[in-house]
Amino acid sequence: MSRLAAYLGPEITLGEFMTGPPNSLYHQARQSREADFSTFNADGFGIGWYHDLLPQRYIMTAPIWHDPNLPALADSLSSDLWLGVVRSDTGSATPFNAQPHVSESLLFMHDGFVEDFNRNLKPACLSYLSADIASEVHGNSASEYLFALLRQRILDPDELSVEHALADILSNLQVSLRDITSLLNIVLSDGQRLIAARHATNRHSPSLYYSTENPNFPGGQLIASEPLDETGSWEPVLEHHILILENGHAPKVSHL
Repeated sequence: MSRLAAYLGPEITLGEFMTGPPNSLYHQARQSREADFSTFNADGFGIGWYHDLLPQRYIMTAPIWHDPNLPALADSLSSDLWLGVVRSDTGSATPFNAQPHVSESLLFMHDGFVEDFNRNLKPACLSYLSADIASEVHGNSASEYLFALLRQRILDPDELSVEHALADILSNLQVSLRDITSLLNIVLSDGQRLIAARHATNRHSPSLYYSTENPNFPGGQLIASEPLDETGSWEPVLEHHILILENGHAPKVSHL
């Protein structure tokens, strides 16, 4: 399980996003308020952003408060798009399982799990993935395989957009995992937009919120597992819905 956050808007420092808010991911790593399973997220963290239109990431498998580089990075790095995650690992805390996952133009984060993943979903994933996509999977987490499914679906002949490919794989998982417990909150970016899904099978979905008029982030839009502050600007993402945030546009919400 994880706690996620994402920002899109005017350029801000990493610190303003990751460590500064009253309920920042830095604080949620020690004591999350709405996590279903573990309130302690000490199995590493990750940060994603874009440079020259290419996705970048910084990952650690140690607790976020043990990283001696973070204070300097928080002060010196700036971006108009940030993704962040702190993790309570349901598998193994290795660099291969670290999030956000990255490939070509996409950054991808997942909060959740698939019950008995190796039996209930991994074989179907491997039968569907092309050799090229499968060869790029180096970890053993459900999160990385979900990202691989998304990339494969985008490449399939009908050339779906990212958001339609995400909706399609989650709808198919709703059927294939109908008797299985899975938590499938996803936040990703293509460098221009933030795309999120709040979804689960046989359980309520993990918490997920968004804010588009936050006085602490003027002109910015945010998505987070838990509100980052007490401004009252946060709205819950509806269960089994996809949310798209884009600069200059109203939020788009659609049912899976």
